[in-house]
Amino acid sequence: MDLNRIITELKMERDRMGRAIDVLLEDAKVAVSGIVRRAGAPKRRRGGITAAGRRRLSQAMKRRWAERRIGKTTGKASAPKRGGGLTAAGRKKLSEAMKKRWAEKKKNAS
Repeated sequence: MDLNRIITELKMERDRMGRAIDVLLEDAKVAVSGIVRRAGAPKRRRGGITAAGRRRLSQAMKRRWAERRIGKTTGKASAPKRGGGLTAAGRKKLSEAMKKRWAEKKKNAS
């Protein structure tokens, strides 16, 4: 048999099968994806979010952040402040120790 003839027959058979499937789907009122749809039924939204849902999320987040803000301000006010750094006496002691260390280093360098 000729290869071109075989390919032509297979394509014709594929087209006949496609037409038969289309007729069956149309008669059964079934979508190509296999989902049966009733007449007048609204299409289901896929992906994204509705305006009402966005509004609910926005309000919930605003409430959440307001609660956090309130909690943080009360937490900071009640927490005791820690002092940092050196006292005057500590600073003087450190200064004297550094002067002594540098004097020794200078003496050993010469």
